[in-house]
Amino acid sequence: MTEKTYHGSCVCGACRFEAQMDLSQGTTRCNCTACRKRRTWAITVPRDALTVTQGETIGYQKAVVDYRFCPTCGTTLYGLADIPEMGGSTATIAIATLDDATPEELIAAPVNWVDGLHDDWWSTPDEVRHL
Repeated sequence: MTEKTYHGSCVCGACRFEAQMDLSQGTTRCNCTACRKRRTWAITVPRDALTVTQGETIGYQKAVVDYRFCPTCGTTLYGLADIPEMGGSTATIAIATLDDATPEELIAAPVNWVDGLHDDWWSTPDEVRHL
């Protein structure tokens, strides 16, 4: 697969974005409290690969991530962070918000599990079945 532009939106359609990404390069599932409660499946891209095309999100800061969501329906769309170990300024986009990713692309996308619960981002948690 190669990099392509995907379009995403919240449930009510008030907030929309587009982002350049290559799903075949891997996605992430995390066991930290925030991701576990949201059942987040995400892909991290350089911040400049994300363009907001409609609406304004609101957010809150948890640790180093600025989580952005729709003020109308509450859908979490992406998180923004500046983490040198991950390449600097990034956007971590919720896979569930992608409108035009096909089931085949999602099935083929590798999933990398990370142990955010213990701040051990470079390791896989011992258990992931409940996530």
